[in-house]
Amino acid sequence: MAVQAANVVFENVSKKFGDFTAVDSVSFTVEAGTLVTLLGPSGCGKTTTLRMIAGLDSASGGRVLIGGKDVTRLAASERDVSMVFQSYALFPHLNVIDNVAYGLQAGGMRKEPAREQARTKLALVGLSELEVRLPSELSGGQQQRVAVARALVLEPQVLLFDEPLSNLDAKLRRKVRDDIRALQQSLGLTVVYVTHDQSEALAVSDRVIVMSNARIAQIGTPRELYERPADRFLADFIGDANLITGQVVNDRGEQVFVAGALRLPLQGSNVSGQALFAVRPQRLTLHRSAPATPHIQGSLGKSAYLGTHLEHNVKTEFGDMLVIDTDVDRDLKTGETVYVGLDARAGAVVSA
Repeated sequence: MAVQAANVVFENVSKKFGDFTAVDSVSFTVEAGTLVTLLGPSGCGKTTTLRMIAGLDSASGGRVLIGGKDVTRLAASERDVSMVFQSYALFPHLNVIDNVAYGLQAGGMRKEPAREQARTKLALVGLSELEVRLPSELSGGQQQRVAVARALVLEPQVLLFDEPLSNLDAKLRRKVRDDIRALQQSLGLTVVYVTHDQSEALAVSDRVIVMSNARIAQIGTPRELYERPADRFLADFIGDANLITGQVVNDRGEQVFVAGALRLPLQGSNVSGQALFAVRPQRLTLHRSAPATPHIQGSLGKSAYLGTHLEHNVKTEFGDMLVIDTDVDRDLKTGETVYVGLDARAGAVVSA
């Protein structure tokens, strides 16, 4: 890339549409050369945040900096960013190479030099053989890669993706997301990526910014967000979680999570009083007899076979619990008494 990747900084940025606050005093930093995902449910403010980086929406308050330069009041055309839209927005009457070269030619570059640069970027995304095809002759994944090449040819400081995989089927989504991540890492690009898909965000990101109700709920690495959610919303939103209501008490100088007959010694918890223990279904174990370790008794509800694992619904005093069991040959019967084993390392204590 001819242009060095730049960082992106939001300082107390807000966006209002009339009386409606879409983004409320948001601050974060995207380090140069990293892929950061804005994740959250519909209406949380993530797309508006992305559009403010691009300059497609202007901030109502605060500052937006790219590469240390204040771009808050600059138009989209004055910012060194490129955006890959959800719809791809390819010109149907132009072939692949002319779609990719279009931005350069619109900026004043002659046709042949623009095409030569377009060929280089098509090679990066693995589409060198398809440069004379029309968009209608491409698969969804190929169209997405053309859109990426068209953004890359402008050699932006920051590359933006707005729900780039939403129009693809499940198998192709995995392939294209891996392609985007590999390209970002190999070229050292600064990428800001928007999605509502938690597994997609965990798979591609260096860091994830989770948004809720126009604000940032938590920022962290995929592992931090999954294993140490900050609150009930985060525990419930990212992946599946079983939430057990109880109390954190001090027992002879040690913190213990207590819920009914369940007692879990804790280490390094900052929560006290009423609390939730959020535990992932993959971290639970299922037993026919009571194990020596902490456990919850229940009865087996429905089980679903998914090839690589079984998903069990266990009815307990704390409500239904989801348990993922990799022993697909175990013959358990609906209504059978079972014991769900867990320990403090299997989950996180969060405020109720």
